[in-house]
Amino acid sequence: MFKQLYEYFEKFLLPSQCGFRKGFSVQHCLIIMIEKFKQMLDKGNQFGALFTDLSKAFDCLDPKLLIGKLNSYGVSLLANKLIYSYLNSRTQRIKINDTYSERFTTEYGVPQGSVLGPLLFNIYIIDLFYECEGSDIVNYADDTTPYACGDDISTVITKLQSISTKMFYWFESNHLKANPGKSHLLLSSKYITDTFIDGQNIQPSKSETLLGVIIDSELNFEEHVTFVCKKVSGKLSALGRIATFLTFENRRKIFKAFIESQFNYCPLIWMQHSRKLNNKINRIHERALRYVYFDYSSSFKELLERDNSFTIHHKNVQSLVIEIYKFVNGLSPDIISKVFQKNENNHYNLRCNNDFYSDNPKTVRYGTESISYLAPKIWSLIPNDIKSSLTLSVFKAKIRKWTPSCPCRLCKNYVQYVGFV
Repeated sequence: MFKQLYEYFEKFLLPSQCGFRKGFSVQHCLIIMIEKFKQMLDKGNQFGALFTDLSKAFDCLDPKLLIGKLNSYGVSLLANKLIYSYLNSRTQRIKINDTYSERFTTEYGVPQGSVLGPLLFNIYIIDLFYECEGSDIVNYADDTTPYACGDDISTVITKLQSISTKMFYWFESNHLKANPGKSHLLLSSKYITDTFIDGQNIQPSKSETLLGVIIDSELNFEEHVTFVCKKVSGKLSALGRIATFLTFENRRKIFKAFIESQFNYCPLIWMQHSRKLNNKINRIHERALRYVYFDYSSSFKELLERDNSFTIHHKNVQSLVIEIYKFVNGLSPDIISKVFQKNENNHYNLRCNNDFYSDNPKTVRYGTESISYLAPKIWSLIPNDIKSSLTLSVFKAKIRKWTPSCPCRLCKNYVQYVGFV
């Protein structure tokens, strides 16, 4: 059922629906919004985002309304009967210790933990995006975040108010429980105090968490990276206490699974942070490698060579290059074309740097340090024998051995009284 429905509805699902779809990820969902924000700040404009709150979205889905939507998309009567029988007449009960309550029938919701449930939810909310057509929305499962940009903050707020009115009306009409009072607002301007969204007075905040990433109004991601470093330091302290009792293989497994992996979540979103935070990450990385190898005399560079690995930032650069390869070879979702843009006026091989289009940036933090600006420059530095890899798996294997060359600020040397060289 899942395979047939997924293949049929793939043409109806909107590009901004990133949840539970092959080739899509949380990083794709966030990078579109973040890069758009950076473009606005680089031009001196403003942005805003409304983080909505849905209460138990999967439990509130109306099966009868879902069947009506499936029918409108062309699903046959027999197929609808089969799906309705799957959703209808389900029961549940409560267990406390060894005591069970009586069973009662659930009239709403999709079975959670099933392969079909997330897909049915995606289908259920397709028409939300048609209702808000022309508006900017990022969605991952039940996390739906409208955002807006404009020349000034008043324009941004007006756009968000218009989008939110449509969204909350759609939620109510489709039996989903939205809570405007628990919505959060992130604005690039620091001078707004009172903002009314759908009749609720919402106080803008300096940072908000979306899909596990802390997004701040200045887009420096200092709070997010600091939080990750703090979490990793706690795990690293635990490893240090038990390291002498573990074999080398187990120490390295713990390092890879519980420490290094913390920096692998959505790295393209926060990778252009400050040099201060980069040094902090490197110190944590160095300390971890010393625990793994029981080596307290070698330099950080020597430890990396011994581990046959790279710094966290260089690993992030490799991840960026993999994303570019997927875009170049048509393996990434269409939504990524908003970040990496082909130069339609160039008729040469796309692997050439000139085949990417980018605006002329005005600032460093939001312009030359943005992913959309850095990606083509990094891609042009990769050897042709790697770029010409026939498959993604071959490219990944080669790029993991490539010593990253990056023109960003973090990879440049800083000379006092001179600057970055």
